[in-house]
Amino acid sequence: MYMRYFSRAFSAMAGPRPVVLSGPSGAGKSTLLKKLMKEYDSVFGFSVSHTTRNPRPGEENGRDYHYVTREVMQAGIDNGDFIENAEFSGNMYGTSKAAVQDVQAKNLICILDIDMQGVRNIKRTDLNPIYISIQPPSMEILEKRLRDRKTESEESLQRRLRAARVDMEFSKEPGVFDVIIVNDVLEESYGQLRNALLEEINKVKKISTSL
Repeated sequence: MYMRYFSRAFSAMAGPRPVVLSGPSGAGKSTLLKKLMKEYDSVFGFSVSHTTRNPRPGEENGRDYHYVTREVMQAGIDNGDFIENAEFSGNMYGTSKAAVQDVQAKNLICILDIDMQGVRNIKRTDLNPIYISIQPPSMEILEKRLRDRKTESEESLQRRLRAARVDMEFSKEPGVFDVIIVNDVLEESYGQLRNALLEEINKVKKISTSL
């Protein structure tokens, strides 16, 4: 009930469409997002998700994720504070209403970095975002990227690879994503991402110059 009510509030708001960015861990979503935010820092706002996993080296609470305990996360879900949530590798992830509202209040394009379960959940709402899938060139390259991180145990890495195979198949389902980007050459992939969002970028710039 809360999800449908909240999503109608989204769709009733004038302005650019939010962007849902999805893809397996290691596909390069974070790298592409950082480039996008650097070039268009006054256009996009990053929806900071909540998670119960521990921070990786270099990650910062409130910037990369809101790191919380399982008890705090579950209480928020039970209270209807999240528009989507999922569990992966024993850790919970979710996008809160407040995180999206904070971005929209600034008249920015809200970026939601979510997994397959989150995409399915948002498909059931009226949020009407642009759905973009970031995929690796191959499973072999994805495995190398994950191993090079040196942040995963062998068991965790194998779980991520199994999930990636499912994710890659999911991205091929007709009508799920508006744009699919195979992230092989970074600059080319970034160019595709930017072009896919150019119309919404121009909308925000036009509004900003009229204020």
